[in-house]
Amino acid sequence: MNKTAVHYPLFKKEDMDAFFALFQNNLANFVIITVSMLGMGFPTEIVFGKVVPGAAVAVLAGNLYYAYTAKRLAKNENRTDVTALSYGISTPPMFVFLFGVMAPALALTDSHELAWKIAAAACIISGVVEALMGFIGKWIHRNIPRAAMLGTLAGLAFTFIAGEMMFNTFEIPVVGLVVFMLLIVGIFAKIAMPFNIPTSLFAIVAGTVLAYVLGYVGVDEIREGLSQFGIYSFIPTLAGFEGMGLLFGSAASILAVVLPITIYNAIETMNNVEAVSSLGDKYDVRESMAVDGIGTIIGPLFGGAFPTTVYMASTGAKWMGGGRGYSIINGVVYIFAAIFGLIAVISAVIPISAIAPIMVFVGLSMIVTAYQTSDKKYFPAIAVAMLPYFANYIATRFEDDAGAVVNDISVSIIPFGQGALISGIILGAIVVHIIDMDFFRAAMFSFAGTVLSFIGIIHAPALAFNASPEYAIGYVVIGIYFLIMFQAAKAKRIRKTDKEDDDTDISSVG
Repeated sequence: MNKTAVHYPLFKKEDMDAFFALFQNNLANFVIITVSMLGMGFPTEIVFGKVVPGAAVAVLAGNLYYAYTAKRLAKNENRTDVTALSYGISTPPMFVFLFGVMAPALALTDSHELAWKIAAAACIISGVVEALMGFIGKWIHRNIPRAAMLGTLAGLAFTFIAGEMMFNTFEIPVVGLVVFMLLIVGIFAKIAMPFNIPTSLFAIVAGTVLAYVLGYVGVDEIREGLSQFGIYSFIPTLAGFEGMGLLFGSAASILAVVLPITIYNAIETMNNVEAVSSLGDKYDVRESMAVDGIGTIIGPLFGGAFPTTVYMASTGAKWMGGGRGYSIINGVVYIFAAIFGLIAVISAVIPISAIAPIMVFVGLSMIVTAYQTSDKKYFPAIAVAMLPYFANYIATRFEDDAGAVVNDISVSIIPFGQGALISGIILGAIVVHIIDMDFFRAAMFSFAGTVLSFIGIIHAPALAFNASPEYAIGYVVIGIYFLIMFQAAKAKRIRKTDKEDDDTDISSVG
């Protein structure tokens, strides 16, 4: 006899808690995007008229689809405790797209419009790759060491996220220090804020109030923020397709950044979906990767330029007892925020020193996660993988004077930091396989480094034939060395096996 179908509610009380947790995450990303792009000189017409609306459309599409999959799962399993997957702008790729795609594109073209179009094109490519990763994601997951990938992102987190945002935090020291320590107290020490207000929300409000009370910001900022109210249309655009010509032409070196961060994003989607599955909600990983990829493609069709993903916050929403309503609310709220310019208002009213500490915390979390989720023996590999981004940060922050200023420190800084995302993975993977005594795989990653250096994806300013011969030769030499080590270890195992067989034969005769 069939069981009576249970009612899976559209909204329930627990959805509000889950919504505010997800809302904060997305809000911080939206504010950092707007503040960073405005700081790079992008006009408000692009930031608030194109990028923010495009990102909001992508967030809405993904949230609605995941609300649908939650209802489908609840119906199939006749349960009411199903939680929709959390979805939004992916934080690590967001920083990579800001500082690894947009900033270099702006430097190459000296045009904010062209830089935006290149970033939109890169976002489309990222979405296509992530959707296809559903078919090869598990193979990549098995063959690219997690410590190498997380170590590279930890390097990005240490420099461009935690480091850069810490500088912004102390632009107004009294505000930044207060907000930062409130985050440490609430998140690391796990001490509740007054009235159980979420820590990050309380810290931002406290820091903003402090900035206005002490006179570091005033009514001019409020007036500027309120002037951003208006109607921002969601108009489809071909900007992403127009940027393809540049992305595969003069800005082709940027592709070297897009591929690895997309692989990372796809793998994190896999991990987050699997984490929710371990709590009882078994979603299809391949479907989720396809949805993330399609959502990432939808954004640029309306002007967006940042990949989207299933959030790690999905497990938190499950623990809070959220259903599907929180996902729907999140998508709808960001559509209204983008339409009426609320993101613009918030970005103008909140001082950077009040919002930057949250991203410092995000950066610290990424660094800590790299170590916490890796075996202790791989810690050296994580540290090595972080170093290319340190060099990249030094070089890029000197901008036009990099050649003159950085070379006085070391002539290796600029080439070592070029293509940091991939070179970090290559170097980290080599160290991982050395630690595991797997010299054959260490050799394969070394030879991959040879090819990538030779064609200019790493350790070179642009794609070219024989772009970085010194690095290419270096990778060849260590690759050959590792093959010799592999053959020597193999021969040693054979001799050991033969000796054991001989000893067995002697003992049998005896």
